[in-house]
Amino acid sequence: MHDTAISLVELGAIFFGLGVLGRFAWRIGISPIPLYLLGGLAFGQGGVIPLDGIHEFTELASEIGVVLLLLLLGLEYSAAELVTGLKRSWVSGLIDIVLNAAPGVAIAFLLGWGPVAALAMGGVTVVSSSGIIAKVLSDLGRLGNRETPTILAVLVFEDLTMAVYLPILTAVLAGATLLGGLTTVGIALVSVTVVLVVALRYGRFVSAIVDSPDPEVFLLRVLGVAMLVAGLASELQVSAAVGAFLLGIAISGSTAENATRMLTPLRDLFAALFFVVFGLNTNPAEIPPVLPAAIGLAVISAITKIVTGWFAARRAGVRPLGRARAGAALIARGEFSIVVAGLALASGAVPEQMASLATTYVLLMAIIGPVGARLVEPVVGWLRTLRHRTPKTV
Repeated sequence: MHDTAISLVELGAIFFGLGVLGRFAWRIGISPIPLYLLGGLAFGQGGVIPLDGIHEFTELASEIGVVLLLLLLGLEYSAAELVTGLKRSWVSGLIDIVLNAAPGVAIAFLLGWGPVAALAMGGVTVVSSSGIIAKVLSDLGRLGNRETPTILAVLVFEDLTMAVYLPILTAVLAGATLLGGLTTVGIALVSVTVVLVVALRYGRFVSAIVDSPDPEVFLLRVLGVAMLVAGLASELQVSAAVGAFLLGIAISGSTAENATRMLTPLRDLFAALFFVVFGLNTNPAEIPPVLPAAIGLAVISAITKIVTGWFAARRAGVRPLGRARAGAALIARGEFSIVVAGLALASGAVPEQMASLATTYVLLMAIIGPVGARLVEPVVGWLRTLRHRTPKTV
């Protein structure tokens, strides 16, 4: 009973603290994500007051947060929009992968960590955080913007690439044979293909399965199917986030509208816990030794993401301000990067310093991304004003 009481006190303090931080963030006009991360950092391992009694609950709750974030992002778009976006953005997706894997690969070789660590670090830097970006776009009211489908198309391309990359990385880290590695990749590809076919061709049946006139039954069905799909996707070496997103795509019409309305408060709650847990799991003492390398990596990979977003939005016919918003939105890294770093460290095939570097880098990018997305419009406006005020030479 004593342990339960402590856990309830800690959980209550976290929820109340999140409310205070969220209120403050809205007052100063930024997304609350950076404050959630810093709050977790302050009260995690090595922080001011470590919170140890709620670890198991918050870990599971944070996973649910990622699933709900991606599910609701998928509900915003139809299967037809997904296919159109992928057809239009595959070139941008390939450029994105090359540009943003390069900084991670380069720093691993510069630090002398070898090719296996380089493969892992490339995964850490390449993928934007769908969870953070979905939250930021929602917080800033940009889900209906012209550049948002382009951002989504890039994220989908990255997530589907990860469905192939993660099995390859796992096989390399485990020292698997060529046949074993090909088998793992084959299972992942078949799984993604099946989910895509169901989402694109049989989406109306998925909507009918989860739909119900009773709000309680409807909520239970949607949550149940979302967790089942996410869990099965993860078990089949496909990201749970990809599974949840594709399920959201498959649900359409009034069913999607009702699901969005009912799940939004739950999404915000569990997503907040995800960002706090990320901070809780980071030891502040590990940050200073790797901070210079992490800052350099953050600056370079932020620039490569801005270039990616600008290029992709330009190909889609978006105006310059929208291109800048697209680039800034893609900066954030998060859940996928931590997964990749965790797999690499658990295998024992990479140096332990890689975990510290990856954690510090992701923390920086998870803060820079939302702040950059918020500030991009004022900065572009200021640059335009400065350009118009600059006298022309005769």
